[in-house]
Amino acid sequence: MAKLSKSNPPTFNTDIFQNEYLADGAREVNAIVTVTSTGGGTTGGRPLGSLDAAAAAPSGDSAVVIMVDCSGSMDYPPTKMRNARDATAVAIDTIRDGVAFAVVAGTHEAKDIYPGDGTLAVADDRTREAAKQSLRKLSAGGGTAIGTWLDKADKLFLSRREIAIRHGILLTDGRNEHEKPEDLQRVLDRVTGHFTSDCRGVGTDWELPELRRISSALLGTVDIVAEPSGLAEDFRGMMATAMSKQVADVALRIWTPANASVKFVKQVAPDLEDLTGRRAEAGPRAGDYPTGSWGDESRDYHVCVEVPSAGVGNEMLAARISLVLPQADGSTEVLSQGLVKAVWTDDLASSTRISPQVAHYTGQAELAESIQVGLEAHRAGDLDLATAKLGAAVRLAHQTGNEGTYRLLQKVVDVVDPKEGTVRFRKDVSEADSMTLDTRSTKTVRVKK
Repeated sequence: MAKLSKSNPPTFNTDIFQNEYLADGAREVNAIVTVTSTGGGTTGGRPLGSLDAAAAAPSGDSAVVIMVDCSGSMDYPPTKMRNARDATAVAIDTIRDGVAFAVVAGTHEAKDIYPGDGTLAVADDRTREAAKQSLRKLSAGGGTAIGTWLDKADKLFLSRREIAIRHGILLTDGRNEHEKPEDLQRVLDRVTGHFTSDCRGVGTDWELPELRRISSALLGTVDIVAEPSGLAEDFRGMMATAMSKQVADVALRIWTPANASVKFVKQVAPDLEDLTGRRAEAGPRAGDYPTGSWGDESRDYHVCVEVPSAGVGNEMLAARISLVLPQADGSTEVLSQGLVKAVWTDDLASSTRISPQVAHYTGQAELAESIQVGLEAHRAGDLDLATAKLGAAVRLAHQTGNEGTYRLLQKVVDVVDPKEGTVRFRKDVSEADSMTLDTRSTKTVRVKK
């Protein structure tokens, strides 16, 4: 298991934002948990996070596998495959020295085209150049079975078990037509926790729920690249982010007292992700929720705890929230910690005040739901529901300052009154604009200071 570098470790800080005052008899406690990792950075192109000293490998503590769709549809238009090769070359150039890596060509089967021997290469000038030369083997032809790609990536990562930070990049342009949904799910169940992965759909013929399911299981991101010409810059950004990760397998551990329970745990920034069902028991009244790999970054989580009913004047610790890192000996290192409290009061002003952070992220979750329901209603021909939901989305985006989502909404609807959420559907909305809005509906903005 990974541990933090003792020479210059990143520092994790946990801040809790809540209104701890509850009305007489109230049972639900809400808090926003802001986790920030700073100070690790990179030096000389290499990360400062490290493996357990006993397991550290000279080639570094990070590995990445790039999975490129090579199904027949990638040849329509032919520029799509060429752009995919160019983007993969850019990603390879972004891999820093010492990182283990491989490139996989995905169709109805998966082939590791570099290094091509079932293992991972170690990045340096020679291997990067050889990998780029091998990209000539990326050619369109065959079907699509994404589970085989993920299975191949997993096998490649397992060829270097000592490496802690493992990340995939997956590109597809179509539906997973040559694999049953249950077969893909079996692969996801098997590889979840082994590596993280970002997913990208190029064009508009791929299935968002499919890629969202994969990225969610593997704690990565999902996005659309509507035009193949945008792949190179997107791949550069994804790889740069992957190279910035310093520590893997960090978990959010939540302890609750007797007769209290966790109602839900959701990541709410920078993206919405429900972690409630990912709980792993971690001792008496404690559970771990996976957060994946970290670099220099900050994320927000919404934690809701149900506590025993109590009367005015009572107070209790509703939850203790820790960032923990598993160690090779089976123990865990506590990286930071915060407390969620509950105080019962008969002061109406105190008990009815909603924490600004909680209110903000509740609105962001409602914004995402309004967009997704509205677009689905539009596809089903229910224009009234679609207009109402996307109108609500416009109002929420305007209220919360989510300018990126507001701009995407304007490509789908004409905004008459943003404050009231009065909109009209635009004529001839492109599939790319609709899919982009749907895909990015889960991207949130932080609370304004």
